[in-house]
Amino acid sequence: MTEKEKMLKQMLYNANYDVDLINERHYAKDLCFEYNQLRPSNVEEQKKIIKKLFNKTKKDFCVIAPFWCDYGYNIEIGENFFANHNTVILDGAKVKFGDHVFIGPNCGFYTASHPIDSERRNQGYEYAYPITIGDNVWIGAGVQVLAGVTIGNNVVIGGGSVVVKDIPDNSVAVGNPCKVIRAITEEDKLKCWDK
Repeated sequence: MTEKEKMLKQMLYNANYDVDLINERHYAKDLCFEYNQLRPSNVEEQKKIIKKLFNKTKKDFCVIAPFWCDYGYNIEIGENFFANHNTVILDGAKVKFGDHVFIGPNCGFYTASHPIDSERRNQGYEYAYPITIGDNVWIGAGVQVLAGVTIGNNVVIGGGSVVVKDIPDNSVAVGNPCKVIRAITEEDKLKCWDK
């Protein structure tokens, strides 16, 4: 079994010396570099690169540079996707975003992690567990989402949170570690400024 096959099957793998994984990371990071050098007004070329880099996109999306990922082919974004400056996606496993997802600046989504024991960690082993983000999700600035997490539909994650466990639908969650602090209710529609 190749290291890539192990990676995609959520097994321990070593990406440090595997030529195929190294080449795939170089390809993705070269595309990210190219993307990050474009003028902000060059939206058409930005979309072309993201469509080339990501496994799946829909029609309407915006990723503000700089943006970085490991492979790109494990990333899927839904309709009306927005990621602000400095989004990082370490996509050794699938990272799937639903429709109407808004990501604040300086956020990270990390499918990759390492063994707790130093012996295997020092040998370069890691694993990758998927991350799934539902529809209608707002992720505040500086949020970090770790391996294996699912964030449900209609969720708000407060700025600066570190999400280490699943977050259920229709909730506001915040903190380190991130915890649900309340449900989203109809009353929230009455609290907006002028609508």
